[in-house]
Amino acid sequence: MNNLSEVAQALAAGQTTSRELVKAALSRIPQAPHAFISVQADAALVGAEASDRRRIEGRLLSAIDGIPIAVKDLIDIAGTVTTAGSETRRNLAPAPDDAEVVSSMRSVGLIPIGKTNLSEFAFSGLGPNPHFGTPTPSYSADQRVPGGSSSGSAIAVERGVVLASIGSDTTGSIRVPAAFNGLYGFRPSTGRYSMRGVHPLARSFDTLGPIATSASDCLLIDQAMCGIAPEPVYPIPTDRLEFVVDKTILDEKDIQPAVRENLNIVLAALERAGAKVVVCDVDVVSRVRDLIARCGWLGSHEAWTFLKDIVMGEKGHMLDRRVRTRLLASSEMALEQVVSLYRERQHVMLEVAQAFRGKVFVTPTVKHVAPRLADVEDDDVFSQINLATLSLTMIGSFLDMPGFAIPTGTDGSGGNTSALFSVSNGQDARLLRSAVGIDHILRQQGKGK
Repeated sequence: MNNLSEVAQALAAGQTTSRELVKAALSRIPQAPHAFISVQADAALVGAEASDRRRIEGRLLSAIDGIPIAVKDLIDIAGTVTTAGSETRRNLAPAPDDAEVVSSMRSVGLIPIGKTNLSEFAFSGLGPNPHFGTPTPSYSADQRVPGGSSSGSAIAVERGVVLASIGSDTTGSIRVPAAFNGLYGFRPSTGRYSMRGVHPLARSFDTLGPIATSASDCLLIDQAMCGIAPEPVYPIPTDRLEFVVDKTILDEKDIQPAVRENLNIVLAALERAGAKVVVCDVDVVSRVRDLIARCGWLGSHEAWTFLKDIVMGEKGHMLDRRVRTRLLASSEMALEQVVSLYRERQHVMLEVAQAFRGKVFVTPTVKHVAPRLADVEDDDVFSQINLATLSLTMIGSFLDMPGFAIPTGTDGSGGNTSALFSVSNGQDARLLRSAVGIDHILRQQGKGK
């Protein structure tokens, strides 16, 4: 069973039970070291038994009732400590209630089996965690970074513990780990899901989203996160898809050749299927990148504002040194820079809504494949690679564009490459339908997973 729909069909046919699915997922957790910070085995089995009873009694909550998932450990689950990946929170009191998005998923019968690891306070695009260990993918013999900050969420799927997991994305934290691990990841517009019960990082940029093994599965989980019983959604017809590719980005010398080549192969496949592909210089995107380069990253300023009491307090020494260094650096952003960034952000979001009306903006998700863990041990190197890793996902975050990471292939070393498809703010449903169509085309032409 390779996707949620197949699992749902097996459940409906009596070929498996929710209890069997949950027990199998729990048994696979040891095969994904450091992917989970905590495991809720007893509660998950109780939930599975309740789902199986509903099935027998004809009271199913949805077609995916009884399927196990994993949840990033900055999202509250009642009775568990929400660590946010930080040693400073390990001994806090358990959350009294589920986060609203967890309640929504339970309302359609999904069963959380555990809370996944992450970069401390979700503040890294690479994923290492010195407190709870660093999960690594199985696709490469040499240990690669998992991508961050939703490292454990991605590895739980990549190593086959679950078919789908929930992450968060502020600057790229769903899209990057999805890209590094050959998975699908959806970063919605902020506000698509409730953030009640979610530990924040940068409130203007934080959002949640699914990581899965197909675009269709991401769509099903999106519906569940909205509290809607999942149902089939038809993809946008190919001849109604128009893609805009930024030539300036595609020509940049620091994009690894395989990333560029695999993206071009995907674009050619989409054209053959009847889609329109336009390669041009996108002025508004260039201005956004220049603005961030000149004034800094607004999300880092918000993170500093939220976390400065911890950084400067008696527990500050407990932080991952790389996280602490980056937060301290963020404290230096001048007030006039911050004010300018907020003002300019509103202006360019309006421009983008016009520029990309009815169109899908395409870039590589990340300019490179996942580096080896050993290659980012040095703090300066870590900082440089982290910035490069987030440089393209940062564009969509600044513009609050929903973005969908879709695998495009591998390089010669086995590293995964990925394309990022984005639309203007609020057009999430259109992007999801487009992504399902794109995935279908690529699988038909042998270019997808």
